[in-house]
Amino acid sequence: MLPENDLKIITEEMGREPNLVEQGCFLNLWSEHCSYRSSAPLLKTFTTVGDRVIIGPGDDAAIIRFGDGWVLAIGMESHNHPSYVDPYNGSATGVGGIVRDIISMGARPIALMDPLYFGPLDTPKNLYLFEHIVEGIAGYGNCIGVPVVRGEAYFDETYSGNPLVNVVCVGLAREENIVTACAQKAGNKLVLMGSTTGRDGLGGASFASRDLSEEAEAEDRPSIQIGDPFTEKLLIEATLEAIDTGYVLSCRDLGAAGLAGASSEMASKGNLGMRLMADKVILRESGMTPYEIMISESQERILFEVAPENVDTVLAIAEKYDLNASMIGELTERLYYTVEFEGEVVADMPVKLLTEGAPTFERPSTAPAERDIGEKPELPADIKQAVIDILSSHNIASKEWIYRQYDHEVQVRTVEKPGADAGVLRIADGKGLALSCGCNPRHTLLDPYEGGKGTLIENSMNLAVKGAEGIALVDCLNFGNPEKPDIYWQFKHAILGLGDAARDLSIPVVGGNVSLYNESGEYGTAIVPTPSIGLIGITGDLETVPASFFEGEGNIVILVGETFDELGGSEYYNIKGLRKNGNVPKVRENAPKTVETLINVIRSGKIVAAHDVSAGGLAAALPEMCKNVGASIDLSGVGESLRADDLLFSESHARAILVTSEKDKVLEMLGDIPSAVIGTVGGNVLDIKGNGFEISLTLDEIADARASLTKLMME
Repeated sequence: MLPENDLKIITEEMGREPNLVEQGCFLNLWSEHCSYRSSAPLLKTFTTVGDRVIIGPGDDAAIIRFGDGWVLAIGMESHNHPSYVDPYNGSATGVGGIVRDIISMGARPIALMDPLYFGPLDTPKNLYLFEHIVEGIAGYGNCIGVPVVRGEAYFDETYSGNPLVNVVCVGLAREENIVTACAQKAGNKLVLMGSTTGRDGLGGASFASRDLSEEAEAEDRPSIQIGDPFTEKLLIEATLEAIDTGYVLSCRDLGAAGLAGASSEMASKGNLGMRLMADKVILRESGMTPYEIMISESQERILFEVAPENVDTVLAIAEKYDLNASMIGELTERLYYTVEFEGEVVADMPVKLLTEGAPTFERPSTAPAERDIGEKPELPADIKQAVIDILSSHNIASKEWIYRQYDHEVQVRTVEKPGADAGVLRIADGKGLALSCGCNPRHTLLDPYEGGKGTLIENSMNLAVKGAEGIALVDCLNFGNPEKPDIYWQFKHAILGLGDAARDLSIPVVGGNVSLYNESGEYGTAIVPTPSIGLIGITGDLETVPASFFEGEGNIVILVGETFDELGGSEYYNIKGLRKNGNVPKVRENAPKTVETLINVIRSGKIVAAHDVSAGGLAAALPEMCKNVGASIDLSGVGESLRADDLLFSESHARAILVTSEKDKVLEMLGDIPSAVIGTVGGNVLDIKGNGFEISLTLDEIADARASLTKLMME
């Protein structure tokens, strides 16, 4: 049912109370998920334009200029609530939906990323969710032939009742082939192509805009879509062929709010109305009502605007690919959204009221009481064991078990496979596309503004160590119930922090998704604030992209950036049960210059290996580089006033480890960016010494600790 205030507004505007079909349309299109009611004023603070931005927020995906006539399409979506209720289908259809957003722009999908967030794997329920969500992503992505080249898996107790499934998709197209969701001309026809329409996914948009209940698995199952990747693969080819012919004038994926959402938004963007014939929609279930037909979120469906004389040609393309297709309506000059069923008008609404009429507002926000950072804990009696504990933590351990489920080499563009700081794909003329995703939710919990800023700095550093400059980002802003002032305060300040960092780095925010109400009645808590992002960048010559692991006996190891007493929100403090203690890492003024300088150093070709320092600090980054060879590291000159645990486990931003045989030239190029020579590559042991400590880890010890997640899943 529509909220009372919404019903009042709609009734006043229409001069009558909306009927059941109309209420269903308004309920979904005016939901938080579709209309961004609580977030629109905040999202307007983002800078969304730039030299490379051709299409920014508001369409199915953003379009970014790559060069030489090539463009990139990029989008990011969440499928959180469905993935809790039905983890396999929820995650699979999350992949399917974002892929259709890309093809609806006329671009071929070339890469996927999947930032995922779970409860600890020490309960059967969380283990089940984890395994089946990964299986759903693999099952769908592998079948449609789109590689998963990067991801994140983060574990925290607050996700136990509400895992997060965020998916990024990137596509490639020639600029002249791009289409949009903006309807072109009254009198043109609407062709619905793809799968049949059933009752799966009814009210999915409104379902995504409320808390999950304890009974969610049973009562909300009708809100879960069922995916068919084989139909999706056919739809990819059919859509791109139809667009290549020039017969498609505008296009929209059927996602949230189903046919009601896609068709009304298409008309509204073109300042046109629409007349739909719901009984022309091809159904998979008998007896479906107009209400069900309009808001069904059945998967693998796309809507085309086609000139009347080209309808038969487009229908023939559908037949060629063994897809269902029918002409279901037309665009009109009258600015109303009209639905007919068996000759009767069952809905007639002002189209702008439906698509743009939802009231938006900033909600009340309340800052929490000033946090007590607490006392520093005693130094660990066994520093080596503390490092091993970090390496074997599921947040730091190798995610090989996950990405081994995915086909990451299909399409033969993949240069840098999963497991590195960033994925790298070959595009054209020796240049590549670099991709990174994720965030640090615990940093954001303790300081939303700095957490938001740090999210982009960390992802930018992931690209920088591959010699790639960030050119655009999309976001998935996952938070709890915005009606609670403390949650809305988190949400607001994380957005402000992310936006400021984006301006500092001159990276436009070109699209994304807001996912609110991520709270569980079963666990009685909101998730930690999770402003996950997807960042894309362009490399220099692919020949200069360095490895991620130590190489070359005798090569010099250089640490770039400064290390501070910043253990707040760190994995080290989390393991010690100090979730609210310590100083949160701050993004300092020189961070953008560090990123820029690092890119130039990498592109010089003088770096043989490079790795970002982030979660787990140096205690994680240095062992992670010991895949084939060890190193001798001396941190005595790094942060001389720091204790051993600060030095090893701090998660200070804008730091990287470089490996080179040309030390002096690299240090000269780094200029005034803080840097220090910290060791040499060689041997089969990682030796680390520093302020009052000295530890030694064999390559086997490192590999065994980092394999903790794989070992758990193989048991």
